[in-house]
Amino acid sequence: MDDPSRNAGLPPLPAPLAAAFVAAAGGGGKRERTQAALVLAAVNVFCARGVAGATVQEVAQVAGMTPATVYNHFASKEALIERVALALAEGLSRAIGSSHAGVEDGAERMAIGQRRFLWLAAEAPAWALLLLDVGRANPTLGGLLQVYPLADLRLGLKQKRFKVPNEAAAMDAISGICMTGMQTVALGLAPPKHDIAIATVVLRALGMEAAEAAEVAKRPLPPLLTAEPEPGAAAAKRGRAPARRS
Repeated sequence: MDDPSRNAGLPPLPAPLAAAFVAAAGGGGKRERTQAALVLAAVNVFCARGVAGATVQEVAQVAGMTPATVYNHFASKEALIERVALALAEGLSRAIGSSHAGVEDGAERMAIGQRRFLWLAAEAPAWALLLLDVGRANPTLGGLLQVYPLADLRLGLKQKRFKVPNEAAAMDAISGICMTGMQTVALGLAPPKHDIAIATVVLRALGMEAAEAAEVAKRPLPPLLTAEPEPGAAAAKRGRAPARRS
């Protein structure tokens, strides 16, 4: 399958995730198409220069527009970063989260999610580093990325698969281990089967016994299918603060 991100001039990305991201970036009317073009241009610039080093002028140049056009759609660089964050969450995160929709075991769902994000780091390191960079620059993305692991954590607790003293602390452990693992893989510093090792460590941190955690972590991954974003979902979330953790 062709990679839609290449057609948009973006760094290579596995086709199901590329299709999901391009769809989440926007479309429809003229204003939405212009915003989508600016989001795709911002991704190019952020990947090349880093979020902190990128400028609105550079994004405008890559998009073939004027800085005034950018500001007509996004009041500030921070607003543009947030729109990129929403597209990343609606595209990459939702596609990854949807890949284990049919799995009933909360522990297995957690392992799949961890391994998929490390798989992303191996297959598309530029996108993994972008995800981490945007997450540091905009807290909205962090909140949106927590939706799926939080649901899996709560399911595992309900099923008595996990034992944790505190939900918020457990989420910090899940996020911290996964993000550090993604960076290690994306930078080419990880040993073989690092995704399985990371998933095992996360399950152990959530209270599973070593043998059981290792068995669950190495189960075959389900197919990754394109997950279409919900109509208007990104627009509806625009400007919304991330949900507070209980």
